[in-house]
Amino acid sequence: MPKINTGVLTGRWVQLEPLSDDHRVGLRTAANDERIWEQTLVAAHGAHFDGWFNEVISQRNAQRQVPLAVRRLTDRALVGSTSFLDPNLRHRRIEIGSTWYVPAVWGTVVNAECKLLLLTYAFEVLNLNRVQFVTDALNARSQAAILKLGAVREGVLRSHMLAQEGRIRDSVVFSIVAAEWPGVKAGLDARLAAAA
Repeated sequence: MPKINTGVLTGRWVQLEPLSDDHRVGLRTAANDERIWEQTLVAAHGAHFDGWFNEVISQRNAQRQVPLAVRRLTDRALVGSTSFLDPNLRHRRIEIGSTWYVPAVWGTVVNAECKLLLLTYAFEVLNLNRVQFVTDALNARSQAAILKLGAVREGVLRSHMLAQEGRIRDSVVFSIVAAEWPGVKAGLDARLAAAA
């Protein structure tokens, strides 16, 4: 499978940068809020951060994940991370996930613009047919954010993953397919224009 190399993706408010060790210190600071990790598969605050970071780098090296650091352009601060996951270019599909942000940017333009950059790359550069999002069935905030993008809720995968402390997690699957992309893009563009 060809390696996906997004390079730096720059919008008006955020810049997505391929994750490297240069991001470790800034992301460690950004990740140090327990609220971020309440409904995630793993925790990455405090003493847990290096384990998370090292695993992400390992997944990147194995070409199972394309992790990106999220930088806010107004002050150049690192405010989170997001990834392409499980790329399958033969079947022209990919997942966007492992996304987290500092609480200060929750509900702002950050997530909308990150997703616009990632979806544009997926549909217009990689020419994919499908982008999916998979989130915890208990994570209502994440599900609402995914629906707000214009993704379609497809269903629930029961007993799908093991979350923190061994909790068996049901996952909700959403997707955007190529035929829907123009409408989704127009919606995201309108949201961002309204925030300008």
